[in-house]
Amino acid sequence: MLRFTIHRILHVIPTLIIISVISFFIIQLPPGDFLTTQVAALEAQGESIDPAQLEALRVRYGIDDPFWIQYWKWISNILLHGDFGLSFQFQRPVIDLITERLPLTILLGVATLLFTWAIALPAGIYSAIKQHSAADYTISVVGFIALAVPNFLAALVLAYIGFAYFGQSVGGLFSPEYVNAPWSLAKVGDLLEHLWIPVLVIGLAGTAGIIRTMRANMLDELYKPYVTTARAKGLPEGRNIRKYPLRIALNPFISTVGWSIPSIFDGEVIVATVLALGTTGPLLLAALKSQDMFLAGGIILIIAVLTVVGTLISDLLLAAVDPRVRFGKA
Repeated sequence: MLRFTIHRILHVIPTLIIISVISFFIIQLPPGDFLTTQVAALEAQGESIDPAQLEALRVRYGIDDPFWIQYWKWISNILLHGDFGLSFQFQRPVIDLITERLPLTILLGVATLLFTWAIALPAGIYSAIKQHSAADYTISVVGFIALAVPNFLAALVLAYIGFAYFGQSVGGLFSPEYVNAPWSLAKVGDLLEHLWIPVLVIGLAGTAGIIRTMRANMLDELYKPYVTTARAKGLPEGRNIRKYPLRIALNPFISTVGWSIPSIFDGEVIVATVLALGTTGPLLLAALKSQDMFLAGGIILIIAVLTVVGTLISDLLLAAVDPRVRFGKA
């Protein structure tokens, strides 16, 4: 296991380097740059900017430098000084903007993942064991409805329910009196009161998809010869299921748990915009629209790093659950 762990960690390093280059390349793809966009916006409003001042800004931010020089300045400042650069749009350090929103984003993502797995995995297992029963059909119908309802519509409906029936303020993760208040038990309680709506909305479609996948995986394993043999030898059905088919059926979820992180971030953008959540999704969207390259690049890089680290954790968990992975036989 130690050899497998070291081997996987060594793979992570070049992956992170490639991801950082790709992240910086992606944010450079749109034509023009932030200053060009700002000049166009000012001209549309009948205003103008001094050409000398514009040239000074271009030199200051190295916008006309070659790609590799810009990339090296960016990544070396991050690695050596923890400096992600200055947000052109907000005129604040990028690290401050990200630090303000990343904890809530991770909290929302983890809560959504736990909610999704806690509901979907037992439902998928039960649906497979009770195939063609009333419970199986009910779970399938609820799953299809959850897949069909758009996230933004569910967000609006649940926000209305929260406001009309539970008296919660609509929008944001905190009540107005706690938005700028220091952290306390009362503020944590207020956060938990508001968290259920985005968790439920973001997890809705994911829950339905996992139920269908888990049901299919279990049905594939339940009738294989090794399960039938264990059943014929008198092994109790519940223990048989837990010991053999369930472990194999869970492998795809364990191996892809790291990939759930970026999908949660992607799916969260629309919901966060509708519900006015203070997470990284709306911040990334605003940065991409305004070509705020340091801010967009910083958020994309952090998401990519979280994805790589999540994938590493998934691989280690999978190797621990299924020893065949450690020996390259699965």
